[in-house]
Amino acid sequence: MLAITIISVFCSILSDAERIIAPKKFLVHLGLLDIRVMVVRCTPVYYFLSLFFFCAFSHAAGDAERGKAQALVCAACHGQDGASGIAPTYPNLAGQNEKYLFNQLQMIASGERALVEMTGQLMGKTEQDLWDLAAYYASLPQKSGISEGIDEEIEKAASIYRGGIARKGVAACTACHSPTGQGNSQAGYPSIAGQSVDYTIAQLTAYRENRRRTDESFGGMMRGVAETLTDTEIAMLADYLRGLH
Repeated sequence: MLAITIISVFCSILSDAERIIAPKKFLVHLGLLDIRVMVVRCTPVYYFLSLFFFCAFSHAAGDAERGKAQALVCAACHGQDGASGIAPTYPNLAGQNEKYLFNQLQMIASGERALVEMTGQLMGKTEQDLWDLAAYYASLPQKSGISEGIDEEIEKAASIYRGGIARKGVAACTACHSPTGQGNSQAGYPSIAGQSVDYTIAQLTAYRENRRRTDESFGGMMRGVAETLTDTEIAMLADYLRGLH
């Protein structure tokens, strides 16, 4: 049905091209040059095509209220507030970027990201269900924490976060995760501020050891960043990120 609609639109364009595209001459004084510019008029067909392509390339909007109903079972592990996991290695979901959450839920549901703790939790969920869950947790207030390391360790971690480690080829974390650790919602980069130390250590270590590969669509970016980080550097970063806001 969609294909027939598109074909019909383009046939109307071909049969009445003069209404859609009209050449107008604009004189541009660049020496002796004149430039002919094709100007597209705003006709009903043009509006239809704009709407079609906008809908085709924009993702479904998540409904936080519908997601709230689905999240009742999630609270058993992640807490009612989405930031009180039953184990320190569980992520804080509250305030996380919607697109990142959706991508992770989709990978878990498809088996691309294997998490024993999530086995069976997303069975039967539609794509819209996943968007709704992501929208709900993104709407919750983010939980902040406090860095507990000594000043020297916090300063070292801050240096890595803001400027990377040039001699190792480690890029600055701020480039993708922002100076405040809130990430980039449009690009799908996660918020990493306020996460528990144990969770951040576990994830950076998994990236370093090539056990987590959820960065394939970004060219293995996180594995490249983490591959030369030492256990000490990872621990310092994890503590620094817990208190970042």
